[in-house]
Amino acid sequence: MQKEIEITIAPEDAGLEERILNQLSIALKTDQSRIKGYKILKRSIDARSRKVIYRMQVKVFIDEPQIAEVFTLKYQNVTEKKRVIIVGAGPAGLFAALQCIENGMKPIVLERGKDVKQRRRDLALINKEGIVNTESNYCYGEGGAGTYSDGKLYTRSNKRGDINKVLQIFVQHGATDDILVDARPHIGTNKLPHIITAIRETILNAGGEVHFDKKVTDLSIEFGRISGVVVNDEEKLSGEAVILATGHSARDIYTLLHRKGILVEAKPFALGVRIEHPQEIIDAAQYHCPVRSEFLPPAYYSLVEQVGSRGVFSFCMCPGGIIAPCATHENEIVVNGWSPSKRNNPFANSGTVVQVTLEDVAGDDPLRMMDFQHSIEQTAFVLGGGNLVAPGQRMVDFVEGRVSADLPRNSYLPGTKSVMLKETLPDFIASSLKSALPVFGKKMKGYYTNEAILVGVESRSSSPVRIPRDRETFQHPQVAGLYPCAEGAGYAGGIVSAAIDGVNCANAVLNFN
Repeated sequence: MQKEIEITIAPEDAGLEERILNQLSIALKTDQSRIKGYKILKRSIDARSRKVIYRMQVKVFIDEPQIAEVFTLKYQNVTEKKRVIIVGAGPAGLFAALQCIENGMKPIVLERGKDVKQRRRDLALINKEGIVNTESNYCYGEGGAGTYSDGKLYTRSNKRGDINKVLQIFVQHGATDDILVDARPHIGTNKLPHIITAIRETILNAGGEVHFDKKVTDLSIEFGRISGVVVNDEEKLSGEAVILATGHSARDIYTLLHRKGILVEAKPFALGVRIEHPQEIIDAAQYHCPVRSEFLPPAYYSLVEQVGSRGVFSFCMCPGGIIAPCATHENEIVVNGWSPSKRNNPFANSGTVVQVTLEDVAGDDPLRMMDFQHSIEQTAFVLGGGNLVAPGQRMVDFVEGRVSADLPRNSYLPGTKSVMLKETLPDFIASSLKSALPVFGKKMKGYYTNEAILVGVESRSSSPVRIPRDRETFQHPQVAGLYPCAEGAGYAGGIVSAAIDGVNCANAVLNFN
């Protein structure tokens, strides 16, 4: 007999099999000897009351042996199969490639940046010297922005595809199986490169191709149908379909499409700052104690407030994390955040952003939101003074309108400069943040403090451009065989949702003739 039940357990007991069995026995009102095994299906922390607990959804095997569930995908050899060009080796591109192989098609993955090993050198130059390689950075390169942006796998996209399959594929390539049960699964930036490399090897071993330093600079279109791409302004590659999975920072792709008369649309996005606190402040607020228990992970938060007609919200919260310089061009400041797998850095950071609507930026140019986004990033660079030094301000000082006499110690390696952030942000963004931050402080004790720093700007929360596609076929309405995909096309937001969209696009290609 099998039963699924929920149990609660103290954090210090959550890793002890004997204590879990005891709780299962009590909850089922049965002798512990009858329990022949159990499987944790979901695990989450409940910190709503003064006593923090774990909640576990568990499948229990009573009077029958536990049967091990094994997930494996064996990929066929596709060396001589139908060629599908995939532009971009981020989560969407890589999972599209795996699905192509599963469907009996040969993926040709083209990545403008470098592989994960070579990419590290360019990231070191960004952090230490403020030098941006415009083709190899935190956004461009193997694994895309996801490789060096924490590895959060939490998503609400459960209606778009098989989330569990995506997580299982990560486990098959080296992630711990904790991601299958944790309510907010997380891999960690330090572990993702090895996993991404393993996925690449799977693609290659099945006869697919993965090429680096291959920037798509044109599309080959004949009679309304795509036939291939041009790489690095000279090399032509043919394919029966093209999946465009370039990520939300590939402005040259949006410009290319617009120049060729291929429909793109302006899209709302969100803009703001990255806010960093000492992790101990967040732990104390969320766990209701002065010092976090060694049996609890660093705490996270999620905050949202409506200010007039605009939403102000936190996203991509990184407990024990680091603020990273994510510019893709020279003379711009873009910040993001990530955490290692242990989340053991002394700071907690989160993007805190305000909705930007189409009405906020005048005109009918489909690239106007992108240009607006870029202009803010350039202003931030000027205010920082160069070398990727970011403009910053203490939280209370920002709200009360005074320059910070100094800035707190923080994790942003290129450095921060005390400025009036309102000079970087549009008035409607700054005023919305000023209204929301004290309210967030009422929702979470200790949040509203001058120990927190605001670092500008958090501008790449999502794509400012949408590349339209048919709901049924996933193809661009003007170009047969062109499949706009995931974050860069405006259809995903995060690693898992991007991976799912990559899978969906690959499945759509299977039906393309």
